[in-house]
Amino acid sequence: MKSIYTGCCGFPCARSRYYKLFSVVELQNTFYDLPSVEWALSTRKEAPEGFKFVVKAWQVITHPHTSPTWKKMKKKPGGELTNYGFLKPTRENIEAFSKVLEIAKALDAEILVLQTPPSMPYNAESIAWIKKFFEEVSGLVNNKVLVGWEARGAWASAKELREILEKYDIIHVVDILRTRPVYKHSKGIMYIRLHGLGPGEVNYSYNYTDEDLRKLIEILSEEDFATAYVMFNNVKMLENGLRFKELLREAESFTVY
Repeated sequence: MKSIYTGCCGFPCARSRYYKLFSVVELQNTFYDLPSVEWALSTRKEAPEGFKFVVKAWQVITHPHTSPTWKKMKKKPGGELTNYGFLKPTRENIEAFSKVLEIAKALDAEILVLQTPPSMPYNAESIAWIKKFFEEVSGLVNNKVLVGWEARGAWASAKELREILEKYDIIHVVDILRTRPVYKHSKGIMYIRLHGLGPGEVNYSYNYTDEDLRKLIEILSEEDFATAYVMFNNVKMLENGLRFKELLREAESFTVY
């Protein structure tokens, strides 16, 4: 039977309460400011046995230093700032990835999510550097942590996307109510981030209806996977996530976590 882990992108309530409600969380603080390994070890220790952490990769790897999100960073990274972001295979980006990997390992995280912005260039040069980036980091990961990539903008529909995901066995992170994954990971893992419905790529204020959630269950019934992570990333993520778990249990077609 297919397994589904439901959770939120970040903690929408006190962690002690969240651990009782869900079995997985996608950490967001790791995107804005890289925490210490000591923090990661402490957080792992406070969580119940079997609870799963997913790490959203530090923004310096995916977003350029001109990105508005950099303004929220308390401690800027060293080196040449123009070498950061957009999955460039630079020394700065690779070193930043190595640091994120340390955090992921300390948390015993199974998945590390890279979310690239719509502004990431899509051209022959970026295609080449992205392939080189994944070539570099695949040696660092060494099957200890799975890497997922949520591509936005032009890269979300790029014809080269499937080739890159397949070559480096990268999980295709998608909002499955908007688009289906183009590549099935070798371990049968699917990773879904739900950003709300509407005209744009994201609509964080959206409140999912039962009809939406039943549609999501229908889609998951059609997809071929062993384990799926369904992560809500909207203002109502706590309520929507809990309701989705209720409907999943009613469906009796999945092992629900």
